[in-house]
Amino acid sequence: MAIDKITTASITDANITTAKLAYDAIPFRNIIINGDMSIAQRATSASSLTGSGYNTVDRFRTNMGTAGTWTQSQSTDVPTGQGFAKSLKMDCTTANGSLSAGSYLIIDQRVEGQNLQYLKKGTSNAESTTMSFWVKSAKTGTYIAALNDVDNNRYIAKSYTISNANTWEKKTVTFAGDTTGAFGNDNGASLKVQFWLVAGSTYTSGTLATSWASATNANQAVGQVNLADSTSNDWYIAGVQLEAGTTASEFEFLPVDVNLARCQRYFELLIGSRSQYSRYSSVTYVNPFFFKVTKRANPTISKTEATFTMFYNNGYDTGVTWNSDIMSVDQVTIYMSSTRDYGFIGPDESKPFKADSEL
Repeated sequence: MAIDKITTASITDANITTAKLAYDAIPFRNIIINGDMSIAQRATSASSLTGSGYNTVDRFRTNMGTAGTWTQSQSTDVPTGQGFAKSLKMDCTTANGSLSAGSYLIIDQRVEGQNLQYLKKGTSNAESTTMSFWVKSAKTGTYIAALNDVDNNRYIAKSYTISNANTWEKKTVTFAGDTTGAFGNDNGASLKVQFWLVAGSTYTSGTLATSWASATNANQAVGQVNLADSTSNDWYIAGVQLEAGTTASEFEFLPVDVNLARCQRYFELLIGSRSQYSRYSSVTYVNPFFFKVTKRANPTISKTEATFTMFYNNGYDTGVTWNSDIMSVDQVTIYMSSTRDYGFIGPDESKPFKADSEL
C-alpha cells in the first residue's frame, strides 16, 4: 500500500491540537509537587510569621528575615474557571516600609536532584524549563521568579509584572537550560524554585541574573517590589507548574490520593495510629508505627507536640511521653518507661505524630 507524503496542507489545526493534548497527557511532567495548593497537612492558616519554615500548604517553604510580620493561609480565593479550589495566600499584618539591606521574603519549593536528571543540566543537551502560575496581589509592579541550583551555586531569575491590583493573572516565564554544573543524583535539595516578595539592597543592587551564572546576592532580585510596605498588601498564588521545554502546557491535575502521597514523602501526620506495647524489665517496647509513605530520609518526629494514651485491660493512662526512638524511612519504634505490662498505645487525637523529612 502506498504511503501518502506529508504536506503542509495535511497538518491541520485539529491535528496540531491533538498532538498538544497528547503531550499534556504525559504524567508527572510538573516538577512542582502540590502546585494546586490542595494539600495542607500542617495547618490551613499560620499567623505572626517573622521567620523561615514550613507553615501551611505542603512543600512550599517560607524564607524570611526582617521583612515584617505575615499570616499565611490556604485560601479558597482562586482564578475563576481554571479548575483550582485552593491557593496559597500571604497577608502582611505588620509592615516594614524601610527594609534593611539584608531583608528578604521568598516562597520556595525544594526539589530532589534525582528527580531532575532528565533535564540534563551540566551537559550540552541541557533542557530549558518553563514555569507557569496564576498570581494576584493588592500591590502591582515587578516581581521575581528564580531557579537556584544549590549543588553548583548557580542562579537564574526572571521578572514578571502584576499589572492589575486584586486581579488573577496568569504568568509564564522560561529559563534557558544550563550547560554548567550537573544536579546531584540523590535525595538532597538540588534546586530551589523561588518566588520573591521582599528584597533588600543586598539582593537588588546589581543586574538581574537573567542567564545562568554563579549565584551573586546583588543580582538575585533586582526590581522586586516591597510587598511588606503596607498592611494592605497580600499575595496569592495558584497552579504552579515547572516543566521541561520552552512552552507551558495546561496545568497537570493529579488525583488527591496521588498528590497527598507525594507530599507525605516529606511530611506526614500519624493520626489515630495505635500500636501494641509490651513491658520488659523497666522498659516498655512499642511495636513500630509504620508510615503510610516511605520518607525521603529518616524523618524527625515531633515529640514536644505528641503525647500518648496507653490502653490496657483495666483502663487507660493519658499524657504519656517517650524516652527514645529508633527511626527508619518506613517506621518509628518507641521506648518508654511504664508500669503497665501490655496493651495498646497511640498519640492523643488532638496531637498527632509529625514525621518531617522536608528538604
